[in-house]
Amino acid sequence: MIKEFEQHTNQNLPFLKESKLLIAVSGGVDSAVLAYLCKELGLNISLAHCNFNLRGSESDADENFVMQLAEDWEVEVFVENFDTKQFATDKKMSTQMAARALRYYWFEELKTQLKFDYILTAHHADDNFETFLINLSRGTGLDGLLGIPQVNGDIVRPLLPFTRDEVEKFAKKHKIRWREDESNSSIKYLRNKLRHDVIPILKGINPQLLQNFEKTQQYLIDAKSIVNDRVDEVAQSIVSKAKNNAVAFNINELQQLSNPKAYLYELLNGYGFTQWDDIFELLIAQSGKQVFSNTHRLIKDREYLILSEITEVPDESITINESQNIVLTPFGKLLISKVDSKGETSKSTAYFDTAVLSFPLTLRKWEEGDVFYPSGMTGKKKVSKYFKDEKFSLLDKENTWLLCSGHDIIWIVGHRTDGRFKATENTKDILKITLQ
Repeated sequence: MIKEFEQHTNQNLPFLKESKLLIAVSGGVDSAVLAYLCKELGLNISLAHCNFNLRGSESDADENFVMQLAEDWEVEVFVENFDTKQFATDKKMSTQMAARALRYYWFEELKTQLKFDYILTAHHADDNFETFLINLSRGTGLDGLLGIPQVNGDIVRPLLPFTRDEVEKFAKKHKIRWREDESNSSIKYLRNKLRHDVIPILKGINPQLLQNFEKTQQYLIDAKSIVNDRVDEVAQSIVSKAKNNAVAFNINELQQLSNPKAYLYELLNGYGFTQWDDIFELLIAQSGKQVFSNTHRLIKDREYLILSEITEVPDESITINESQNIVLTPFGKLLISKVDSKGETSKSTAYFDTAVLSFPLTLRKWEEGDVFYPSGMTGKKKVSKYFKDEKFSLLDKENTWLLCSGHDIIWIVGHRTDGRFKATENTKDILKITLQ
């Protein structure tokens, strides 16, 4: 297996030979063998072990084992202890998900601080097939059938071509010590149930199961590359930038495609959405309807679906004193100065008559019932009606702020001033405000 591992590394992962590597070592046979193989190839390695404190003295014994292994092999080792159960409770996630989040967060922290190039994990062919079956059983798209990627950013899995049986036989032949995790034999977890009850039956039916799965997976990867090429081509006419760092999807262009749902899935499946039926219904829903993931939201806005990142924008008002020259806001900077003459106005630059302003001024979000007197028009207008006439999306409305003098709106910032407060050719004290 050493020869096969070296050949695999030379052909598919040559960059590992010139890199500083951090190997995740649990103490189990997979990670112990990976570390041994990398050591034998003379790669520049250090070990990292997570003690999740989930199995009492057994967790501590795993930690001690890895530390002894590193000492025996004369390699650097890092160990971190976690209160995994408390973290899971605080974050309202399963213990398994909490352990995974803690593990990878710490690995990335080590990588950044100590300038490792890659993090190596010991996933092998059986793990890959198990992941495929888990995704298949839960319902998944093409991406879910691709299994575990061999290289995913700075995460590398050099053992993916090798089976669990090959790994264990190699460990025994070379007298590599490891520790058994008793929780791996419990079938209360889906992965373990597949591992112990389902996959042995499939292997009994077809001893070449994993080899054939590897071929099938390569076909799927090839198919995915074709899909990506087509989606990239279609996106040129469908996807465009919108205001507030959002992305807009043209609904009419989507509906002209042979299978709008399939394209919409491919365009959005990287943003954490799970409510796909609700997303597909947005194509024919009323404006304003939304679907959320943990990180993003998708809004129906007339002829577009607008994708934006979920960010916390403060709703508190901001007070602006007469002496201030720069005001930092959630949407940019306001530059304030007194000038001798009125220049050219624009959406981002406004001129006001200081004599009719009451300081301090106030920046706030718009509210139902707000009215102003749009410059260039006669009479007042509801801000909500102005938004409608200007075809503001829900996202635009949420990110619009009003500059007020007392209870009066003097500027819908970045859009329209109130005619009662604007500077004229006869204004003596002119206040210039620029949105930057």
